[in-house]
Amino acid sequence: MNTSITDKPAFILREGTVPLLISMPHVGTHVPAGIAARMTDEARHVPDTDWHLETLYDFADELGASVLIATHSRYVVDLNRPPDGSSLYPGQSVTGLCPVDTFDDTPVYLPGQEPDDQEVQARREAVWRPYHEALDRELTRIRTKHGVAALWDAHSIRSVLPRFFEGKLPDLNLGTGKGSSCDDRVVQAVLKVAKTAEQGGYTAVLNGRFTGGYITRHYGRPAQNIHAIQLEMTQSSYMQEALPFDYLPATAAGIKPYVRGMVEAMLAELRPV
Repeated sequence: MNTSITDKPAFILREGTVPLLISMPHVGTHVPAGIAARMTDEARHVPDTDWHLETLYDFADELGASVLIATHSRYVVDLNRPPDGSSLYPGQSVTGLCPVDTFDDTPVYLPGQEPDDQEVQARREAVWRPYHEALDRELTRIRTKHGVAALWDAHSIRSVLPRFFEGKLPDLNLGTGKGSSCDDRVVQAVLKVAKTAEQGGYTAVLNGRFTGGYITRHYGRPAQNIHAIQLEMTQSSYMQEALPFDYLPATAAGIKPYVRGMVEAMLAELRPV
């Protein structure tokens, strides 16, 4: 195995006590030195990270939720992509399993330094597979213990990215694989909270531009009592979207209660009576 990829564990898992797992597949910033040396200066700043979600979701432990946190940057391998690298949004611009371009459509690698098929496979085995094995095990443990499992896949993205969408993205983008990954009763309870955020000046949508990535679509199996929802939220609602990508506590304080409220609504609908 390529030891330059496995110089750090692929994930951190905190096991909780309630039937809820919060997954954070894009918060990782680690890039092994051998890979970083081949990247552009821009890419070494890992700008497409889902920054500060651990801070934004610091209520997770209080709720008793399990939390699964990625350690490696999505530039090493994207944990929310299918293992075969197939597109989640056919016909639309997307980044790959081992991205070679940034969200701004600039190169991740210096000329001729992109990973070949063998390296992509090595990264998948070293980082992607362990994360997903942990995710699957934890969902199985939760469902076995509680009879039901909720998966909340936490994401954030810059609010303006012409490559992927026109104009400004809604602040709260809920995705359920167009209804396939979560029981509608649960979805409506979460959406109700999201819509109350409009009173605070935020916008919300269900299955809009982002309908849920691989994790939501693959693990959400309502018929088997596993319900999954993805939240893709604008980074402008809680942090600085440009370098140095600072967390803005005063800004985050506005939206954080709604984020917590949505998670609590999902848990309340599925918690055994």
